[in-house]
Amino acid sequence: MPIRVKADLHTHTIYSDGEGEPRDVIISALNRGISVLSITDHDTFKGSLKALELIRNDEKLRRNNLIFIVGNEVRTVNGDVLVLCREYPGSDDVPRLIPEILDWVSENNCIAVPAHPYDILRHGIGDRVRKYKWHAIEVFNAGALPIFNWRAARAASELGLPGLANSDAHVPELVGVAYTVFEVEDLTAESIFKALLNNNVKAVAHYPSPGLLIKRISWSVRRRLRRINPAV
Repeated sequence: MPIRVKADLHTHTIYSDGEGEPRDVIISALNRGISVLSITDHDTFKGSLKALELIRNDEKLRRNNLIFIVGNEVRTVNGDVLVLCREYPGSDDVPRLIPEILDWVSENNCIAVPAHPYDILRHGIGDRVRKYKWHAIEVFNAGALPIFNWRAARAASELGLPGLANSDAHVPELVGVAYTVFEVEDLTAESIFKALLNNNVKAVAHYPSPGLLIKRISWSVRRRLRRINPAV
């Protein structure tokens, strides 16, 4: 009988533009019942590597049987793409051209998923979701407007691709607000990839509550102020 698990495969930490440490993201995920997690900091696997180190060295975290997927949100020349890997590929040196990144993920046992593809406010790749062969599409992003998510879901349906829902959390409290249910054979990372590639997934769309939305906006404002004045 298939096992159903909740996954959030798009989150951020202090290793890019997130507020929380990897430990904070992990704990928030566990508190929300997330069993499969990826940290996808922008253009780096550092957040994921720190999370793996924490899980391996912390007996309490290991007891929760969290399935951790190594991730990176790559800023290509055309927009953002989630790179999810079975293991750390050994370098943050991921190509920035879409044809090259698709070759790279194939060579490194990873998959490529356009992030918020139709979000014109946040580096979506737009109709390039139809031009190239992707493994899945992020069809619901908790930070994207409904029209953008609707267009992504329509594209995935028309292309017959798996659709993922993710929080895109930049503050730990938002982890797991939106998630994807995976039907897996066993609780391993390999089963997660197999379920995704076989489209045994269901996106569960939820937007943040007003309180969480305020937290997200507050962090966004503070982050921008720090760019202007690091002492803030």
